[in-house]
Amino acid sequence: MRQAYLSLGSNVGDRAGHLSAGLEIVAAGDEYRLSQVYETEPVGGVQQDDFWNLVVEITTEATPRELLERCRLAEAAAGRTREVRWGPRTLDVDVLLVGDETSNDPEILVPHPRMYERLFVLIPLAELAPALVSADQLMARAGRVAAVGTLDMLR
Repeated sequence: MRQAYLSLGSNVGDRAGHLSAGLEIVAAGDEYRLSQVYETEPVGGVQQDDFWNLVVEITTEATPRELLERCRLAEAAAGRTREVRWGPRTLDVDVLLVGDETSNDPEILVPHPRMYERLFVLIPLAELAPALVSADQLMARAGRVAAVGTLDMLR
């Protein structure tokens, strides 16, 4: 068993509902812990509504590829479409880390290649696993990230 970290975000429709339903699929019976939900400004330059983001820590035996498949299932269940890169989405789920594993497979890069560039990932990740994120990494990133509460509270 090892710790895997996944990032979930939503900015279309019922954000709390999409995050909750996605969590059920990606955790798939594994034990997990959740960060708070954070409202964050979009990244990538596409005009759109703010996101709700969280990070889940899953205790699992799943491989990076198996976790990627769970992510894809969760996004499909939420009706995710990929029309505009970094555009609005019902649900976006990314595998960040899977224990000490690395993967250079273009389909599933682990650690996630842009993880340390995104404050909306670093803040909730640091909440769950402070040893994985340094103060310098947090200070070097810009963007508005504000805690809005727990997922249970927002449902």
